[in-house]
Amino acid sequence: MKEVIIYTDGACRGNPGPGGWAALLIYNDKEKEISGGEKHTTNQKMELRAAVEALKCLKEPCKVKLYSDSAYLINAFKQGWLDKWQKNGWRTINKEPVENQDLWKELLKLSHRHNIQWVKVKGHSNDQRNNRCDYLAQQAVPSIL
Repeated sequence: MKEVIIYTDGACRGNPGPGGWAALLIYNDKEKEISGGEKHTTNQKMELRAAVEALKCLKEPCKVKLYSDSAYLINAFKQGWLDKWQKNGWRTINKEPVENQDLWKELLKLSHRHNIQWVKVKGHSNDQRNNRCDYLAQQAVPSIL
């Protein structure tokens, strides 16, 4: 099974507002950068979108180490939030509908295809690859005239 390292990040100017996402995929000595943006979104959506789009780039099941500075993304997998939300009919502990269900469902589907280790990194620190994703996500934010 191929081993891939992925770094992801999302950005938003205003929340909600225009936003961008980016990912850096690393396989052996090859790196691929992807990014995109939306005119009206939230930071959390951009964090999730970055992970979805990165995982969609993988053409076959892979062993993945996915790094993100989003506690929202990482904790949902590592702390079992997704399992709880599904058991509760996609409702939070406060009985509110889980936000971004479409992206969570897509991430769940992709996570079943790959063997993913979810790794939290500190944002805006000295992690070069995380900083690169932050830069790319900021550059992907659409200009609103």
